Amino acid sequence: MNDELRPPEVETPGAVGDLTEIKRVLEAALLVAGEAVAAAELARLFDPPLDAETVRRILGEIRDDWTGRKVELVQVASGWRFQAVPALQTWLDRLSPEKPPRYSRAVMETLAIIAYQQPVTRGDIEAIRGVAVSTNVVKALEDRQWIEVVGHRETPGRPALYATTRAFLDDLGLRSLAELPPLTELDASTLLETPDAPAKAAEAALALATPILGADAAVDPASAPVEPGDAGLRGEPAASETQTLH
Repeated sequence: MNDELRPPEVETPGAVGDLTEIKRVLEAALLVAGEAVAAAELARLFDPPLDAETVRRILGEIRDDWTGRKVELVQVASGWRFQAVPALQTWLDRLSPEKPPRYSRAVMETLAIIAYQQPVTRGDIEAIRGVAVSTNVVKALEDRQWIEVVGHRETPGRPALYATTRAFLDDLGLRSLAELPPLTELDASTLLETPDAPAKAAEAALALATPILGADAAVDPASAPVEPGDAGLRGEPAASETQTLH
């Protein structure tokens, strides 16, 4: 590479001046990234890479520097990002006049079950909700990149096991599933009563949090009640059964 084009090297900090420059570089990188950046990626901006403790300390200082402003530095599942404070959302929504997607109650209930019971199969979801899960419901969540297949249950047919993604946590501004609100605070908590969990221990490694699985008693789609018109997926939401999620 031409020396004139080679990015300047920033050595591991040994003086106040070095730390100040590194802080400015990290701040600029996060401002222009447009998405969350992992601390390990930020460390590799420098040659040699910064140690993890130095990165954490400097990011903490940057976060403190922005405290009280309308933009804040936060840590989410995928890393660190700058974002506007929630109080500004009403004004910022005017930058994108299109309405956010609306999801049917079936989609939101399915997402809640996966989030709190993961990893689960479609059979688990059907056993909890008491209705057959529409393929469109699962597809809507996969298309939004909120859920993904993390494995298969070792039972006949090897059904897929679903779990939430880092993108799901990022969209909610969370670092981990442990930050989800307790079920007792949710209106849908009565939908999440689960039977025994014989496969829980074998599947724990696939989950991002301790799973609370239902028994592998799938509802037969031929006999189970069918979702009454997935209106939220057709763009015709019924006001009483849809939720808007940014």
